[in-house]
Amino acid sequence: MYLLVVEDEQKLGDYLRKGLSESGFNVDLARDGALGFGMARSGNYDAIVLDVMLPGLGGFDFVKGLRQAGVPVPVLMLTARDAVEDRVKGLESGADDYLAKPFAFSELLARVRALLRRSPLQDVTRYALADLQLDPLTRRAQRAGRRLDLTAKEFALLSLLLRRQGQILSRAVLADQVWGMNFDSETNVVEVAIRRLRSKIDDPFDTQLLHTVRGMGYVLEQRDGAAP
Repeated sequence: MYLLVVEDEQKLGDYLRKGLSESGFNVDLARDGALGFGMARSGNYDAIVLDVMLPGLGGFDFVKGLRQAGVPVPVLMLTARDAVEDRVKGLESGADDYLAKPFAFSELLARVRALLRRSPLQDVTRYALADLQLDPLTRRAQRAGRRLDLTAKEFALLSLLLRRQGQILSRAVLADQVWGMNFDSETNVVEVAIRRLRSKIDDPFDTQLLHTVRGMGYVLEQRDGAAP
């Protein structure tokens, strides 16, 4: 299952990503509303954990914009404002649940799982491109019917690239979303991981799916007539 956490408070955002990841979810983290909104509209998320007070785009406008755009993903809103009118405003904006800070992580986890059980999106569990398939529930990936032996980070990297297939993802985005770290131009962790992933999903096959876009990043897509 894929979750998007939109939280600008660094410690809380990192805490939620770590806790939810350890609970078996694949988690993306956005630290401002505008970035999170773009990810929510373009990513295939099963649920969103959304702070109300965000730079760029506030939580109420965020979820209202999602609903106006026809994005049905369930949203759990977080806020330090526990007044009844704030909870009502959040729910009327289109949120599915509302949790006041401070909260116990166990309660947040229970609420997320409850949203997922009720969500009509819960059956969307597989991602595919050409003959490449990934199942996040069984944590298996295969290409042309051949199972791919991926490490945990390679699986997370492929999951991100598949969910955003056709989009160029920079090294900074990959470093943040897969490794949870700020991008350091001196490290080659992303390049090494991409090279290893490509050796498993592309090199043994006739058609290349993982492409490097010079000066911009990487994209997973099927290109007509592209050479391997």
